[in-house]
Formats: sequence, structure tokens, C-alpha cells
Amino acid sequence: MIHHRFGSSLMSSMIVMVAALAFAPVALAADFDEAAAKALAKRNDCFKCHAVDKTKKGPSYKKIAAKYKGKPDGEEKAIKNITTGPKVKLEDGTEEDHKIIDTKDSKEQKNLVHWILAQ
Repeated sequence: MIHHRFGSSLMSSMIVMVAALAFAPVALAADFDEAAAKALAKRNDCFKCHAVDKTKKGPSYKKIAAKYKGKPDGEEKAIKNITTGPKVKLEDGTEEDHKIIDTKDSKEQKNLVHWILAQ
């Protein structure tokens, strides 16, 4: 009986631990080169409209990351936003075409988006 309770308690603890890991936020830290992402953003004047943690003409990168957090198509939508120039709503309510990033290299595009989504 003691062994049974111990086994049951151990099993319950393991289930809780596995569930906690399953719902833990995915860390993208090892998934991007921050210096390269910032350099690409700077070359494309992204910081003219965006900042990491404050609203400018466009939303902060933290706000963008929160918008896409947990969405399976978040990366895809963010890449589409920087590569196709869709109409975007600015913080003041006006709309304009989003600037298209000056690289066709999908690795550079993904790196930038991973950095933004990690904010």
C-alpha cells in the first residue's frame, strides 16, 4: 500500500511537470542572431516607426510579439508583413503600406522575425 501511494504521488508529480513543460513559453533565444537582426532593421529604417518597448508611429516589437504569441502562423504572418508591403494601421489610426524589407534571403527574414517575436 505504501508503494502504491508513492507510485501514485510520483506519477501525479510527473504529469504536472510534463504539463508545465508543454505549456511553457518557447524560448527563441538560440533561434536568432540579435546583432544581425538589429543591423537589418536599422538598414531598413524599421526603428523609424518601431521601438522594442515603446510605441512610435507603429507598435512596439513587444506589442507585435504579444499579438502573435502562441499563434502557429505568427511567424508566417510577420514575414509576410515585412516582405509584401500590406496596408497597416498606424497607432494614430491612419493607414499606409508597410515598408518591404530589402532582403530576399529567407534566413535573414526569419532571423529578424524571430528576434521581433522574442521581445
